[in-house]
Order: sequence, then C-alpha cells, then structure tokens
Amino acid sequence: MGASGLAVACSEAEARVSGALKDGFKNYMTPAGYRRLHEELARLWKVERPALVTTVAWAAGNGDRSENGDYIYGKRKLREIDRRIRYLSKSLDSALVVDNAGKAPDRVFFGATVTIMSKSGDERVVTIVGIDELDSGDERVSWRSPLATALLKARVGDVVTVRTPRGPERLEVVAIRYDRLI
Repeated sequence: MGASGLAVACSEAEARVSGALKDGFKNYMTPAGYRRLHEELARLWKVERPALVTTVAWAAGNGDRSENGDYIYGKRKLREIDRRIRYLSKSLDSALVVDNAGKAPDRVFFGATVTIMSKSGDERVVTIVGIDELDSGDERVSWRSPLATALLKARVGDVVTVRTPRGPERLEVVAIRYDRLI
C-alpha cells in the first residue's frame, strides 16, 4: 500500500471513530462484553447466515415465491440477521474497551461492582457496564443509566441521589470492588 493508500485508510478509520463519537457518546465496553459481541458476530456471519442463504437459494429454486413459506420466512430471517450484523459491527467498531479489573476500589468508575443500600435498609449489588452488555436482571446497569450516573465517582460511605419515577431516592454506597467480569 502506497503512502496515499495509507492516508486514505487512516482517514476512513478516523471517520468511523469520529462518526461514532460525534455527539460526545463513547461506547465503553468491558473486555468480556467485547468478546461476547465479537463471538455473536462471528457466529451470525460464519454459521447462521451461510446456512440460511443455502435454504433461501433452495427455496427460490422451487418456483413460485409468493406462496413459498421457506423462501418468505428465510428472506425475513436473513434481513434480521443482516440487521444484527450491521449493529454489532458498528458497536464493535466504536467500542472503547476499558479493563478496570484489579483497580483500587476507592471510587466508582466504569466496570465497578457496587453494593448500595436504600433508606429502608435493602442492599443491592450492581455492576456498571456498557450499553450493549446489559442482562435481563438488575445486576448490570448501563454507565449511562440514572443509577450509574449518580454512582460514578462516589466513594464508600457517600450518599447519592438517584432520580426515579417515584421521585428522588437516596442510596448509600456500602462497598466498591473491581472484579474480572465474565
């Protein structure tokens, strides 16, 4: 690659990064979250999509496509897979992988596992992760969520105020730790 080709490649890479971070948004991600998304992308691209393309090609060869269920369903499923592949590619391209495992637990930052206590004495443990790493439970919260925003930079013993639909809620930071996330 010549000097001009290298300059074009660099400017394209800068355009991708600047486009992803244009509005000040950073796509922070833990190493485990990055790995999971990368594995999903590889599985979709190398396993599921080729098998579905084969099925759609077979169904298309069967004649009338308007009443061909395999063809119609296959094309719909292929569009869903392609949409997910595009989303994962963009997310991974704009990802800033942050590994805070083993960090000194003096303040809350991205990747922290925080134990909080409500006024009623209920304890809850949450881990602050990237927006693409959430799970269905309440254990992992996005770093952009109101709870994580309130907790960021807090220390053990600090009381933070979180805006909730029921109104402001005061929570005490009981413990902070930085585990290797899986």
